[in-house]
Amino acid sequence: MKTRIIDGKAIAEKILKKLSRHVAQLKKQGIQPKLAVVFVGKNKPSKTYIRRKREAAEKVGIDFALHHFPADISKDVLIKNIVNIQKDKKLNGLIVQLPLPEPLYTTGVLNAIKPELDVDCLTDAQLGKLVMNTSYITPPTPTAVCAILDELHIDPKGKNITIIGAGALVGKPLSIMLSNMQATVTLCNKCTKNIKEKCLHADIIVTAVGKKDLLTADMVKKDAIVIDTGIVFEKGKMYGDVDFKNVSKKASAITPTPGGVGPITVALLLQNVITIAKQKMML
Repeated sequence: MKTRIIDGKAIAEKILKKLSRHVAQLKKQGIQPKLAVVFVGKNKPSKTYIRRKREAAEKVGIDFALHHFPADISKDVLIKNIVNIQKDKKLNGLIVQLPLPEPLYTTGVLNAIKPELDVDCLTDAQLGKLVMNTSYITPPTPTAVCAILDELHIDPKGKNITIIGAGALVGKPLSIMLSNMQATVTLCNKCTKNIKEKCLHADIIVTAVGKKDLLTADMVKKDAIVIDTGIVFEKGKMYGDVDFKNVSKKASAITPTPGGVGPITVALLLQNVITIAKQKMML
């Protein structure tokens, strides 16, 4: 059977077309959705991601505001700025672009975002709602993984799924979402023993580390589905966690990097902005 290379751009395009229609309807009702991004420092990959978010937002008709701060800003001043930005009544979403400079990368900064504007779903409140399965928005990258499974007509229920990487952006929330869908989830962190063995038992493997060639062909059983959410830059070139060339010979479906999970994540971030705009309209 020929391996299916998942076209993340095509999936994202479908979502963005639908979002354009929703924005047009909201505008008819006098509502202009707006996303604000807080960017600290000069991280080059972050600049690229922000540009892509801006382009996608403009494409569907969402207002985009970038708030850029120097890397040496203090935590307290950054939090004050985040609080002030949220006084904008037109705002329907706010994200803090990660990674932050190390001293600022704290729950205090992320929790300064109002849960009702937290379109990345990184506040304690949104994570709690995710655990209880009560939130009307979900984290963009984990939701992108679920969107890919949906595109492949794969129901996670009863599937053995191994996630490599237990971070707050992807691994942890994804494990919760898939558990809520009744998948059997193995979440691997840096202390996990026998990761290879856990991967070989998996129907679906999701990587979320940011380490080139972390997942090799000998770790993947024939016809498994491999979804790579990791990103690493080497000599200006973007790679994922997966040894794509060799793993693609064994997997039944696999995401490339770039062009896999990334474009879908951006589209779903904007979907959260529109969901919040609609929610505010009902209040």
